[in-house]
Amino acid sequence: MKQFSGYMHGVNLGGWLSQCNYKKEHLDSFILEDDIKTIASWNLDHVRLPVDYNLFQAEDGSLIESGFAYVQNCINWCRKYNLNMILDLHKTAGFSFDKKEKEIGLFDDPELQNKYYSLWEEFARRYSKYENMMCFELLNEVTDQSYSKKWNAIAKSCIEHIRKIAPTIKILVGSYWNNSISSVKDLDPPYDENIVYNFHCYEPLVFTHQGAGWVSPNMDRDFRFAFDSTYAEYTEATKKKIAEMNVTFGSFPQNATPDAVYFETLFAEALKIAEERNVLLYCGEYGVIEKATPEDTVKWYKIITSVFNKYGIGRAAWTYKRMDFGLSDSRLDACRQELLKVL
Repeated sequence: MKQFSGYMHGVNLGGWLSQCNYKKEHLDSFILEDDIKTIASWNLDHVRLPVDYNLFQAEDGSLIESGFAYVQNCINWCRKYNLNMILDLHKTAGFSFDKKEKEIGLFDDPELQNKYYSLWEEFARRYSKYENMMCFELLNEVTDQSYSKKWNAIAKSCIEHIRKIAPTIKILVGSYWNNSISSVKDLDPPYDENIVYNFHCYEPLVFTHQGAGWVSPNMDRDFRFAFDSTYAEYTEATKKKIAEMNVTFGSFPQNATPDAVYFETLFAEALKIAEERNVLLYCGEYGVIEKATPEDTVKWYKIITSVFNKYGIGRAAWTYKRMDFGLSDSRLDACRQELLKVL
């Protein structure tokens, strides 16, 4: 499969211009030039920058220049330190992957859709001149499968709006179930040769999100789970804590533990589709919560990235700092150098 050149080894800047309190003090300090310099020193080739619409658009759709200034700063720093960049719209008017945001209506409201298209047109006008080091990601983590057909139509229309301004910039499109690898099959065929299929991978979720209080219905903050648990133990823990079985463990020997074959099996269908459609495949988020042991975190990263490398899949780890997954946080000080070798 062809490779996403310049976007093979990256990290997210989660929590800066998205999933934050939006206060100026935070926006001015969470990510600085020295952070981009540090990321470049990790021998990565790009960052993924999640952003929320309300930093750029007022309720009436008028533009907020201060939001664009933060993106421009990031572009300038990335250019200085030879990093590429993905601009990811994490939240738009009418939709957020986080239901607590109470952003609803995008998939049925033409007015909200037009507001969404308008924001992407503005991004294209301002940033398409950087297409040699920048890509666009249309929307983060569409949730319900029921949105699939409507989302495909909205994504196509958005691409058409962007293409009038930026005919060749790379555009990333993800599918439902929060960009699940198993939903890639239901994306429309690529609009043109500069479309990238985007997925996220936090599997097995009961390991990577152990103790994550926001995972429903029964995940408690004290729950801990070792990576080298057997598939039988993964099945039981997933039923108890998550109650969603998007990934079945029954096809593996029940006394065995996850290895590269697990991820190869998980990725197989999407890899086949990407090959058939001659489209790039990219993993925009993958990572392990801070509640896992550093040793288990490194184990998981080594295995999943061995499969990324085998099939030429570009990726960006979640995330650079804090946000429950921070790679620069002190908990990983003792093993960070080992971890950085495989990102």
